[in-house]
Amino acid sequence: MRHGDKINNLGRTASHRKALMSNMACSLIEHKRIFTTLAKAKALRTYVEPIINRSKDDSTHSRRTVFAYLKSKEIVSLLFKEVSVKVAERNGGYTRIIKTGNRQGDAAEMALIELVDFNEIYSNGKTTKVEKAKTTRRSRAKKTTDAAGTTETKSEGAE
Repeated sequence: MRHGDKINNLGRTASHRKALMSNMACSLIEHKRIFTTLAKAKALRTYVEPIINRSKDDSTHSRRTVFAYLKSKEIVSLLFKEVSVKVAERNGGYTRIIKTGNRQGDAAEMALIELVDFNEIYSNGKTTKVEKAKTTRRSRAKKTTDAAGTTETKSEGAE
């Protein structure tokens, strides 16, 4: 019986599930969003959010603890250098799950799981518009007026 057992086993053994979650967490941190089934996305959220929370404190102990989950030096350094800087002021809720419909072959519910602070579309109005520097159109010839009021055309190159 599974009374009070809240973990979704995903139809896998413990070692297979652990490897699956580790690989999916590495992919999520590397690519910032992944496309997977809804059940895996929900299981991944409970797996990766404590890891991201741990990365806020950049100490040797927290790096070793995160490495025990992720098993990739490159991903751990990416997490501590890039991701933890963006989520420093956030108190949780580092991931977003967006349902995308059913898969064609087996009608499994599919979802997109992404890191919240790395999406430009849903950035809560924090994006600032970068304005281009004003450019002026260059005319072919400069026009000058004399004291008599006549207009004379003078080319730029000739003096």
